[in-house]
Amino acid sequence: MPRFFLSGGSNVAGGTALIAGEDAKHVKVLRLRIGDRLILCDGKGTDYHCSVTRMSGESVECEVFESKPCIAEPSVKVQILVGLPKGDKAETIIQKCVESGADEIWFFPSERCVMKLRAGTEDKKLERFQKIAEEAAKQSGRGIIPRVGLLKDIAEAFNRANATDLPLFMYETGERQTLREAVESAENIRTAAIITGPEGGFEPFEAELARRVGLRICSMGPRIFRCETAPVAALSALMYATGNMD
Repeated sequence: MPRFFLSGGSNVAGGTALIAGEDAKHVKVLRLRIGDRLILCDGKGTDYHCSVTRMSGESVECEVFESKPCIAEPSVKVQILVGLPKGDKAETIIQKCVESGADEIWFFPSERCVMKLRAGTEDKKLERFQKIAEEAAKQSGRGIIPRVGLLKDIAEAFNRANATDLPLFMYETGERQTLREAVESAENIRTAAIITGPEGGFEPFEAELARRVGLRICSMGPRIFRCETAPVAALSALMYATGNMD
Protein backbone atom coordinates (compact mmCIF):
# COMPACT_ATOMS: atom_id res chain seq x y z
CA MET A 1 0.00 0.00 0.00
CA PRO A 2 1.16 3.60 -0.59
CA ARG A 3 2.71 5.14 2.52
CA PHE A 4 2.64 8.75 3.72
CA PHE A 5 3.96 10.61 6.77
CA LEU A 6 1.68 13.15 8.42
CA SER A 7 2.97 16.61 7.49
CA GLY A 8 1.93 19.93 6.01
CA GLY A 9 -1.51 20.09 7.58
CA SER A 10 -2.27 16.36 7.44
CA ASN A 11 -3.73 14.94 10.63
CA VAL A 12 -5.67 12.09 12.23
CA ALA A 13 -8.61 12.82 14.52
CA GLY A 14 -10.75 10.00 15.83
CA GLY A 15 -11.52 7.66 12.97
CA THR A 16 -10.84 10.19 10.22
CA ALA A 17 -7.58 11.18 8.54
CA LEU A 18 -7.00 14.28 6.45
CA ILE A 19 -4.18 14.38 3.90
CA ALA A 20 -3.18 17.85 2.74
CA GLY A 21 -0.42 19.68 0.91
CA GLU A 22 2.14 17.81 -1.17
CA ASP A 23 0.94 14.44 0.10
CA ALA A 24 -2.57 15.13 -1.23
CA LYS A 25 -1.03 15.94 -4.61
CA HIS A 26 0.94 12.71 -4.44
CA VAL A 27 -2.25 10.72 -3.75
CA LYS A 28 -3.67 12.10 -6.97
CA VAL A 29 -0.47 11.45 -8.91
CA LEU A 30 -0.77 7.81 -7.81
CA ARG A 31 -4.35 7.87 -9.17
CA LEU A 32 -5.86 6.55 -5.98
CA ARG A 33 -9.65 6.41 -5.96
CA ILE A 34 -12.47 6.28 -3.42
CA GLY A 35 -12.14 3.00 -1.52
CA ASP A 36 -8.42 2.56 -2.21
CA ARG A 37 -6.26 1.85 0.81
CA LEU A 38 -3.11 3.56 2.08
CA ILE A 39 -1.00 3.87 5.22
CA LEU A 40 -0.49 7.10 7.15
CA CYS A 41 2.36 7.22 9.66
CA ASP A 42 2.54 9.76 12.47
CA GLY A 43 6.36 9.82 12.41
CA LYS A 44 6.47 8.44 15.97
CA GLY A 45 6.11 4.77 15.08
CA THR A 46 2.33 4.36 14.66
CA ASP A 47 0.76 3.35 11.34
CA TYR A 48 -2.82 4.22 10.46
CA HIS A 49 -4.36 1.94 7.84
CA CYS A 50 -6.95 3.92 5.91
CA SER A 51 -9.31 3.86 2.96
CA VAL A 52 -10.01 6.94 0.83
CA THR A 53 -13.51 8.36 1.37
CA ARG A 54 -13.41 11.79 -0.29
CA MET A 55 -11.11 13.76 -2.58
CA SER A 56 -11.29 17.53 -3.01
CA GLY A 57 -9.09 20.05 -4.73
CA GLU A 58 -6.52 20.46 -1.95
CA SER A 59 -7.09 17.51 0.36
CA VAL A 60 -7.97 13.83 0.68
CA GLU A 61 -10.12 12.41 3.47
CA CYS A 62 -9.77 8.84 4.68
CA GLU A 63 -11.44 6.49 7.11
CA VAL A 64 -9.06 4.92 9.63
CA PHE A 65 -9.90 1.26 10.06
CA GLU A 66 -6.80 0.17 12.02
CA SER A 67 -3.87 1.66 13.90
CA LYS A 68 -0.86 -0.27 15.15
CA PRO A 69 2.87 0.09 15.81
CA CYS A 70 5.03 0.08 12.72
CA ILE A 71 6.62 -3.37 12.43
CA ALA A 72 9.67 -1.95 10.63
CA GLU A 73 11.03 -0.06 13.65
CA PRO A 74 14.00 -1.79 15.37
CA SER A 75 14.05 -2.57 19.08
CA VAL A 76 17.38 -0.71 19.38
CA LYS A 77 17.68 3.01 18.64
CA VAL A 78 20.99 3.49 16.85
CA GLN A 79 22.78 6.75 16.20
CA ILE A 80 25.14 6.79 13.23
CA LEU A 81 28.00 9.30 13.59
CA VAL A 82 30.26 9.74 10.57
CA GLY A 83 33.25 11.91 9.76
CA LEU A 84 31.90 14.27 7.09
CA PRO A 85 32.70 12.77 3.66
CA LYS A 86 33.11 14.61 0.37
CA GLY A 87 30.80 14.68 -2.64
CA ASP A 88 27.49 12.87 -2.50
CA LYS A 89 28.72 10.12 -0.17
CA ALA A 90 26.80 11.62 2.74
CA GLU A 91 23.58 11.21 0.76
CA THR A 92 24.36 7.54 0.14
CA ILE A 93 25.07 7.02 3.84
CA ILE A 94 21.77 8.64 4.82
CA GLN A 95 19.72 6.63 2.37
CA LYS A 96 21.22 3.26 3.21
CA CYS A 97 21.38 3.79 6.98
CA VAL A 98 17.72 4.86 7.08
CA GLU A 99 16.80 1.73 5.13
CA SER A 100 18.90 -0.36 7.54
CA GLY A 101 17.21 0.99 10.67
CA ALA A 102 19.16 4.02 11.96
CA ASP A 103 17.34 6.28 14.42
CA GLU A 104 19.55 9.35 13.91
CA ILE A 105 22.44 10.22 11.58
CA TRP A 106 25.06 12.84 12.45
CA PHE A 107 28.06 14.13 10.50
CA PHE A 108 31.05 15.74 12.20
CA PRO A 109 34.43 17.21 11.19
CA SER A 110 37.54 15.23 12.09
CA GLU A 111 41.25 15.58 11.42
CA ARG A 112 41.28 13.82 8.03
CA CYS A 113 38.01 15.19 6.69
CA VAL A 114 38.48 16.54 3.16
CA MET A 115 35.02 18.06 3.02
CA LYS A 116 34.55 21.51 4.57
CA LEU A 117 31.12 23.12 4.62
CA ARG A 118 31.10 26.75 3.57
CA ALA A 119 29.64 29.17 6.09
CA GLY A 120 25.97 29.78 5.43
CA THR A 121 25.39 26.53 3.54
CA GLU A 122 24.51 24.33 6.53
CA ASP A 123 20.75 24.94 6.47
CA LYS A 124 20.44 24.17 2.77
CA LYS A 125 22.56 21.05 3.16
CA LEU A 126 20.50 19.81 6.11
CA GLU A 127 17.26 20.43 4.24
CA ARG A 128 18.55 18.24 1.42
CA PHE A 129 19.75 15.57 3.86
CA GLN A 130 16.41 15.47 5.70
CA LYS A 131 14.50 15.10 2.42
CA ILE A 132 16.66 12.10 1.51
CA ALA A 133 15.94 10.58 4.93
CA GLU A 134 12.20 11.09 4.44
CA GLU A 135 12.17 9.44 1.01
CA ALA A 136 14.23 6.50 2.30
CA ALA A 137 11.88 6.12 5.28
CA LYS A 138 8.85 6.00 2.99
CA GLN A 139 10.48 3.51 0.62
CA SER A 140 11.59 1.16 3.40
CA GLY A 141 8.37 1.26 5.43
CA ARG A 142 9.85 3.00 8.46
CA GLY A 143 7.67 4.35 11.27
CA ILE A 144 9.82 7.44 11.82
CA ILE A 145 11.82 9.83 9.70
CA PRO A 146 15.33 9.65 11.21
CA ARG A 147 16.85 12.97 12.14
CA VAL A 148 19.96 14.07 10.23
CA GLY A 149 22.27 16.68 11.71
CA LEU A 150 25.71 18.29 11.74
CA LEU A 151 27.97 18.39 14.81
CA LYS A 152 30.61 21.01 15.47
CA ASP A 153 33.46 18.61 16.31
CA ILE A 154 34.45 15.03 17.14
CA ALA A 155 34.12 15.67 20.88
CA GLU A 156 30.41 16.30 20.41
CA ALA A 157 30.17 13.00 18.53
CA PHE A 158 31.91 11.20 21.41
CA ASN A 159 29.53 12.78 23.93
CA ARG A 160 26.48 11.67 21.95
CA ALA A 161 27.83 8.14 21.64
CA ASN A 162 28.65 7.88 25.33
CA ALA A 163 25.05 8.70 26.22
CA THR A 164 23.95 5.37 24.70
CA ASP A 165 24.06 1.83 26.10
CA LEU A 166 26.57 0.64 23.50
CA PRO A 167 28.99 3.27 22.08
CA LEU A 168 31.01 1.72 19.24
CA PHE A 169 34.04 3.33 17.62
CA MET A 170 34.99 1.47 14.44
CA TYR A 171 38.77 1.42 13.86
CA GLU A 172 41.03 -0.59 11.60
CA THR A 173 44.21 -1.13 13.68
CA GLY A 174 45.48 -1.78 17.19
CA GLU A 175 43.81 -3.44 20.14
CA ARG A 176 40.11 -3.87 19.43
CA GLN A 177 37.05 -5.94 20.21
CA THR A 178 35.13 -7.62 17.46
CA LEU A 179 31.68 -6.20 16.89
CA ARG A 180 30.26 -9.56 17.95
CA GLU A 181 32.16 -9.43 21.27
CA ALA A 182 31.00 -5.89 21.97
CA VAL A 183 27.34 -6.76 21.38
CA GLU A 184 27.45 -10.05 23.29
CA SER A 185 29.12 -8.45 26.32
CA ALA A 186 26.44 -5.77 26.59
CA GLU A 187 23.10 -6.37 28.29
CA ASN A 188 19.65 -4.93 27.63
CA ILE A 189 20.76 -2.83 24.68
CA ARG A 190 18.09 -0.24 23.98
CA THR A 191 20.32 2.45 22.47
CA ALA A 192 23.62 2.31 20.60
CA ALA A 193 25.97 4.49 18.60
CA ILE A 194 28.28 3.65 15.71
CA ILE A 195 31.13 6.04 14.91
CA THR A 196 32.98 5.71 11.60
CA GLY A 197 35.56 7.90 9.90
CA PRO A 198 35.83 9.98 6.72
CA GLU A 199 37.73 8.94 3.58
CA GLY A 200 41.13 8.90 5.29
CA GLY A 201 39.92 7.25 8.49
CA PHE A 202 40.81 8.50 11.96
CA GLU A 203 44.14 9.81 13.22
CA PRO A 204 45.67 7.60 15.95
CA PHE A 205 45.17 10.34 18.54
CA GLU A 206 41.44 10.40 17.78
CA ALA A 207 41.21 6.66 18.35
CA GLU A 208 43.19 6.99 21.58
CA LEU A 209 40.87 9.75 22.77
CA ALA A 210 37.89 7.52 21.96
CA ARG A 211 39.42 4.78 24.09
CA ARG A 212 40.11 7.15 26.99
CA VAL A 213 36.56 8.49 27.11
CA GLY A 214 35.18 4.95 27.27
CA LEU A 215 34.05 4.16 23.74
CA ARG A 216 34.32 0.53 22.65
CA ILE A 217 37.01 0.27 19.96
CA CYS A 218 35.77 -2.29 17.45
CA SER A 219 37.03 -4.15 14.44
CA MET A 220 34.96 -4.83 11.33
CA GLY A 221 37.13 -7.74 10.27
CA PRO A 222 40.17 -7.92 7.97
CA ARG A 223 38.66 -5.92 5.11
CA ILE A 224 38.93 -2.14 4.72
CA PHE A 225 35.61 -0.47 3.91
CA ARG A 226 34.99 2.76 2.07
CA CYS A 227 33.66 5.55 4.27
CA GLU A 228 30.18 5.22 2.77
CA THR A 229 30.16 1.44 3.26
CA ALA A 230 31.43 1.19 6.84
CA PRO A 231 28.43 2.68 8.70
CA VAL A 232 25.95 0.62 6.69
CA ALA A 233 27.90 -2.61 7.23
CA ALA A 234 28.30 -1.97 10.97
CA LEU A 235 24.65 -1.03 11.38
CA SER A 236 23.48 -4.12 9.50
CA ALA A 237 25.69 -6.33 11.68
CA LEU A 238 24.31 -4.69 14.83
CA MET A 239 20.73 -5.12 13.61
CA TYR A 240 21.36 -8.80 12.99
CA ALA A 241 23.08 -9.33 16.34
CA THR A 242 20.19 -7.73 18.23
CA GLY A 243 17.52 -9.76 16.47
CA ASN A 244 16.29 -6.98 14.18
CA MET A 245 16.95 -8.79 10.91
CA ASP A 246 15.17 -12.06 11.68
